[in-house]
Amino acid sequence: MELQVLAIAIFVGIFVLATLRNIHLGVIMFAAAAGVGLWLGGMTMDDIIAGFPISLLVLLAGVTYFFAIAQANGTVDRIIDSVIKRIGDRAVVLPFALFALTTGIAAMGAPLAGLVMMPIAMPLAKKYDIDRVLMGLAVGSGISAGGFAPTSLFGIVTYGTAHSVGIALNPMVLFAIALCVNLLLLIVAFFLFGGPRLLKNSARFDSASALHVDLESEPPLPGHPFERQKYSAWSQSAAQAQRGDVMVDEPATTSKMSVVQVVTVLCMIGLVASVITLAAIGMDPDIGVLCFVFATVLTLVDPKTGRNAVAKIDWSTILMVGGIITFVGVLQHMGAVDMLGVAASQVGTPLIAAFVICVIGGLVSAFASTTGMLAALVPLAIPLVSGGDIAGWAVIAALGVCSSIVDVSPFSTVGATVVSTVDEAERPRTAAILTKWGLSMVVIGPALTIGALVVPSLF
Repeated sequence: MELQVLAIAIFVGIFVLATLRNIHLGVIMFAAAAGVGLWLGGMTMDDIIAGFPISLLVLLAGVTYFFAIAQANGTVDRIIDSVIKRIGDRAVVLPFALFALTTGIAAMGAPLAGLVMMPIAMPLAKKYDIDRVLMGLAVGSGISAGGFAPTSLFGIVTYGTAHSVGIALNPMVLFAIALCVNLLLLIVAFFLFGGPRLLKNSARFDSASALHVDLESEPPLPGHPFERQKYSAWSQSAAQAQRGDVMVDEPATTSKMSVVQVVTVLCMIGLVASVITLAAIGMDPDIGVLCFVFATVLTLVDPKTGRNAVAKIDWSTILMVGGIITFVGVLQHMGAVDMLGVAASQVGTPLIAAFVICVIGGLVSAFASTTGMLAALVPLAIPLVSGGDIAGWAVIAALGVCSSIVDVSPFSTVGATVVSTVDEAERPRTAAILTKWGLSMVVIGPALTIGALVVPSLF
């Protein structure tokens, strides 16, 4: 038992060290996995490397490559512009419209790519006197919801890890759960932060104006260093957004889509349709391979963009998730995961144990990398559901959602970005409210998801 406890202590210590020293988590985690496996676990190097998740590598590489092409050829910008023009002219619609747009963008591989909506959301909130907290929560909830799409990072890590240990978690069910939970939270936020006033307000905005966002610029992302390593989707328009200015790109809204953009939209539709169709007929679609298939079509249509998009594959996240899961594989080989499962089962009933592990996931994720927490905690929750007393898919889905909805705290990237994009005078109030909201989700999230998903599975 001493060796297992030491291995777990090293695992936790690596998170702390990587945070304090701003080191890439995947690099140090993979190196530590090799050292612990060889010296403490008595494993061979071949056995250690075998724990690297090749299937997740294909998923992440395929998804980020496909959507990197879609961003580079301007298709994502055109979709954003087109949708904003058609959301109507009532200010009350804006929070929900921004939620839907952000969900769609976050579903395109990288959840924090949804942060590009922040320079759009905050100027609109200021112009039409919408509470900045409400608008920030709309974007944050959209990131959380879209991140669990079958084509996005949170979803890939959660259901991919669950499948690797034999738990049948349907990707579309996971996405539907995340979407419903985040929409419910947005509705609550709507009534808490000025929604009733908006219902009575006749404020309107010019729906003919299209808002342009540059997805290719490099972000000065605040927040946790792990998250900074993962994404480069922040718009250069953030500076204008903080002053209340928005870039308007008239030609982009009046000209027709290019042939390449039309083909890209068709490929997006084909990707979604393929995933839904294959899942409906009982097959397990490999989304990573499908993304490579449709990306190949786009590359043949526009070879230059295809070549440049290779550099946009999210190798940093692949290495981070791979390093964590490799270390978890070492822990499993040493029996440390089983030991934790026994400890969790001794907390009380399986229901209480599930609640505790979701609280832990939410609390840690509020200050650290959500992706890292998902990759680490999902395997550690396996022993809890191995007895069959509670549904494994329900616990894993609850854990995933609970680890994500806390990201609006100002200690994490999403919340910190909300605070940084409001006017300076509003930042103290915004930070205080987001702190209370994010930390309350540590308890509310597990209570909601365990009650809605796990409890019914007991009957």
